[in-house]
Amino acid sequence: MAVGSYEKFIASMKSGQIGNLYIFHGEERYLLEHSLVDIRRRLCPGGLDGFNYKRFEGKEIRVDDLDDAINILPVFAERTLIEVHDFDVFKGKKSAEQEIAEAPASSKKSKTAEKDDKQHLVDIFADLPDYVCLVIVYDTIQYKPDGRTKLDKEIIERAQIVEFKVQEQAKLIKWISRHFDAAGKRIGKSEAEYLALITDGYMTALETEIKKVSAYCSSDVVTRGDIDAVVTPALNAFAYKLTDAILGRKHESAMQILDELMQIREPPHKIIYSISLKMRQFLAARVCIEENLSKKELIDMCGIRFDFQATALINAARKTTLEVCRDAVLLCAEAAYDLNSTSEPEARLIELVARFAV
Repeated sequence: MAVGSYEKFIASMKSGQIGNLYIFHGEERYLLEHSLVDIRRRLCPGGLDGFNYKRFEGKEIRVDDLDDAINILPVFAERTLIEVHDFDVFKGKKSAEQEIAEAPASSKKSKTAEKDDKQHLVDIFADLPDYVCLVIVYDTIQYKPDGRTKLDKEIIERAQIVEFKVQEQAKLIKWISRHFDAAGKRIGKSEAEYLALITDGYMTALETEIKKVSAYCSSDVVTRGDIDAVVTPALNAFAYKLTDAILGRKHESAMQILDELMQIREPPHKIIYSISLKMRQFLAARVCIEENLSKKELIDMCGIRFDFQATALINAARKTTLEVCRDAVLLCAEAAYDLNSTSEPEARLIELVARFAV
């Protein structure tokens, strides 16, 4: 299978080895878009308005049109770049004429037409000219090949598949630090981790927030206060801030955050899940203290993403007892059970957060 990781893809690009057929997909749109920009820059140095760049959108494209574009020779250039966005090559797409013709037909005939479309694609991919670079981009549609079918396997065999994942912690923190350095600011490791956490670690959101924080910060060093002052947290970050306030015994703040979550209609079951998860981690931190286990062991045990989260859990657990931690987990379990039967889940959540203030 000709599957290339992001790292292998970047290495091949740096060496000037640009292939004929790519499939781009993944959550990290920042890296995907920057990779597209890089390919365009290398293959279309004169810009995208000439004869050697074609872009198709999935809702409009016909396989015959794609075939025609591939067979047009480049003009005053070595290669042609063709981008196809949101066209599911594993499902195929019928032309308008086919759809009209097949409207009264049986589902069996429709499946046959889709198979013919996919076979046409396989034939196209099998005979791509050297001068073509074809990039299939899964943007708003899901990349979901059916590995059981022969045609899907043939498509996967011929393409270089690049998945753009959310970056792992170490790489992301370095990336954040470099961007702050470029803006003339410095950020510590724990502050960078916190910023990554409340933006869900997506580079597109981070790039915008880094610019906002850099413009707001009056000193050379970015603080958590600077981040909280201007950064718009991702939805999941509200739940983290809620549980952080509970563990820090900032009860008024916890109630305020809970109210914000309810205002934006975050599902109660999702909120209780976040609180329960944090309390189980809280209990695990206390167990690690009791058993003289390391912070790394806590991180591995709970699947904690950022180092500063483990540090905060351990610091909070040091101030309490194993019994209190167990009671917190039981309170969450009782509340989660009640949510399945109560007609007022918001009131039950408020009661739970209030119990932690006792």
